[in-house]
Amino acid sequence: MKGLDTNVLTRYLVGDDKDQFTRASRFVRSECTLESPCLLNRIVLCELVWVLETAYGYSRNVIGDVLEKIFRTGQFLFEDADAAWSALRAYRITGVDFADCLLGKINRSLGCETTVTFDRKAGSLEQFTLL
Repeated sequence: MKGLDTNVLTRYLVGDDKDQFTRASRFVRSECTLESPCLLNRIVLCELVWVLETAYGYSRNVIGDVLEKIFRTGQFLFEDADAAWSALRAYRITGVDFADCLLGKINRSLGCETTVTFDRKAGSLEQFTLL
């Protein structure tokens, strides 16, 4: 199995650097297959959302659609697909950052009754408690 770094995935999705897009596309098409999918771990998903929001200015709706398409792609595996899907649903309907949505879901799945935070938006989720 091979993993993808955020910069390769971003270039593959955005295509703003022709050379890097070409190399990323070639790699994804040849190495990320249904028989041998590539791993997109939690950090990559969080970084991807952050980059798409801050560097490219994409809206939450567009980013949600991008994540959903990625999650439905059989050529990719995810570190915790159930938590990622659940975080995507929360990200779509709340003003909470994707990373916080994912953090709350993962911590809950690992047995945390709550995750303590100073972040008011994250604190609005059931998995968090404002400190």
